[in-house]
Amino acid sequence: MAVREILQFGDKLLKRVSRQVKEIDEETLKVIEDLKDTLSNSPGGVGLSAPQIGILKKIIVIDLKEEDSKPIILINPRIIKKIGRQESVEGCLSYPGYEGIVIRPKKIIVTGQDIQGNEVTYKVDGLVSNVFCHEIDHLSGILYTDRAKKIYKVEATD
Repeated sequence: MAVREILQFGDKLLKRVSRQVKEIDEETLKVIEDLKDTLSNSPGGVGLSAPQIGILKKIIVIDLKEEDSKPIILINPRIIKKIGRQESVEGCLSYPGYEGIVIRPKKIIVTGQDIQGNEVTYKVDGLVSNVFCHEIDHLSGILYTDRAKKIYKVEATD
């Protein structure tokens, strides 16, 4: 479909709360395709939320870019259980050149809908748990910088 511009840190839309998707229609499917195209065109990115491309709808795409894995598309995601704690380094496509140390749940259970409208559940841990939490936070207008214990500039490597 289209590679969209990713909103950057400081854009007021990133701090707004997204709306539930009431119907998975052609417009919703176009947003999903744009999210997938934009994420696949963003080196280093493993997740993207609709608000990051200026659309205040509860849609996320996660692509760990591992062999034999397909992107996870989740509509109206909700974390229904959090287990443990872990500290890790996070970055964001909306805040390039910076990283932060964030504490997130070690394991989570997430529910939402797939593109057919079916209820789906994911039980994830480690990095994948962080990615889900990070992207779901975007839907509530929360950036990783709001949760970070420390934020620092990343040295460019050429």
